[in-house]
Amino acid sequence: MEFSGILKKIVEEAKKDVKKIALPESTDIRILKATKIITDEHIADIVLIGDREEILKICKENEIKLNENVTFRNPKTDEKIEYYQTELYELRKHKGMTIEQAKNLVNDNVYFATMLVKLGEVDGMVSGAIHSTSDTLRPALQIVKAKEGVNTVSSFFLLEAKNKNLGCDGVFVFADCGLIEFPTEEQLVDIAKASNESFNLLVGKKSKLAFLSYSTKGSAKNEAIDKIVRVVNKLKEEKVDFEFDGELQLDAAIIPEVAKIKAPNSNVAGQANILIFPNLEAGNISYKMAQRFGDALAFGPITQGLKRPINDLSRGCNVFDVVGTIAITCVQSK
Repeated sequence: MEFSGILKKIVEEAKKDVKKIALPESTDIRILKATKIITDEHIADIVLIGDREEILKICKENEIKLNENVTFRNPKTDEKIEYYQTELYELRKHKGMTIEQAKNLVNDNVYFATMLVKLGEVDGMVSGAIHSTSDTLRPALQIVKAKEGVNTVSSFFLLEAKNKNLGCDGVFVFADCGLIEFPTEEQLVDIAKASNESFNLLVGKKSKLAFLSYSTKGSAKNEAIDKIVRVVNKLKEEKVDFEFDGELQLDAAIIPEVAKIKAPNSNVAGQANILIFPNLEAGNISYKMAQRFGDALAFGPITQGLKRPINDLSRGCNVFDVVGTIAITCVQSK
């Protein structure tokens, strides 16, 4: 597979220190095709969760020749299953989980893979091609949990637009588009800081962050706009080391000519490469519009703030999306 743009950079970084990634959706053709690409290109070592014979049968039927380095782990026959069941029970018994419930859950591919991540047997996990976001991330939040000092686990999409004059050579981080439905002021501050860290990790360039709204610098009046202003002020009080501004309309945030008219005194307007949305509805609709109408590449939702990376896929993903998300997961695990 030919890689270009931001994905080429991420793949090159992943190859420097090859990580082990678990894929619990091992009967999905897109996942199997991505596994072949990832292992043939030496981007990551892959652990497919499921029945080896069933997986190989599907591969044969679809002319997918897996690399011999692919590992198979079947929850129903795994020799360490009792250990994982006990570990899950110990982790969740304070929440009322019984040992029987732990046994049932660990038989599920996603929970099994999450336990591998938790116990350090793999470096990360990618799921979501056939599971919902909640089914992928609920186990992650319950078992892997947030990093020390992180109050808000959130998500973002890494987008690359065809117009390289936008963002950072066309690259943007959109957040939060997949996890927190109605973020509080404190959560928006956390999302902004985490998104800046994610941008620095994956893009490696100077970030400029915009808090989006339907108003620019008081052009409209509403409690929702007042909320964004308070968020900006809270972030100013923290004296963070990246540039940010708000509230800004989308055109004022990314188009220099519009920024000169609507926000002439802003150090971010017209140059933003991180876009923070006021709620999940706005963020999710926006990334899909950029992807479908603007033909932008979109990887995610990528989770930020977990102790170890577990990332979600859109159920409408293609093989290229899966490959990109696995590569991103590898870089996050470094």
